[in-house]
Amino acid sequence: MTEQENGCQLLPIGMRVSIKSGILASMNSASPIRLLLSGELSFGPGKAELLEKIDGTGSIQLAAAEMGMSYMKAWKIVKGLNARFRDPVVELSRGGNAKGGAILTPTGREILELYLEAVELAERATHPKFQRMRELLAERE
Repeated sequence: MTEQENGCQLLPIGMRVSIKSGILASMNSASPIRLLLSGELSFGPGKAELLEKIDGTGSIQLAAAEMGMSYMKAWKIVKGLNARFRDPVVELSRGGNAKGGAILTPTGREILELYLEAVELAERATHPKFQRMRELLAERE
């Protein structure tokens, strides 16, 4: 996933490392890549970030808060993903006095990793073309 140069690892354009999961993640707003999976189901940077935040916090509520998203919207996204994939993406435990929780399932982790790998490949493949297009832009005053 990374290239070596003078003993240092170079991350692909627009990539960052998630310290918790070690997953390479693209959250570069200049290249939001959304994959259309089936019908109206898409998976893009917002859903990827939500899954990564759930993985880091163990909570839909905390993940949503970190993203500035309402809990209800985040819950609906998770519910929709769980309904559309063969196996659940996020495992939920009920709240109450013991407080609820949420964890990525192996399927959820695989979906997130596949998305991030697809983004990396797409960004690498398109980088020369985007770079050339940027060179053709007029200079800003």
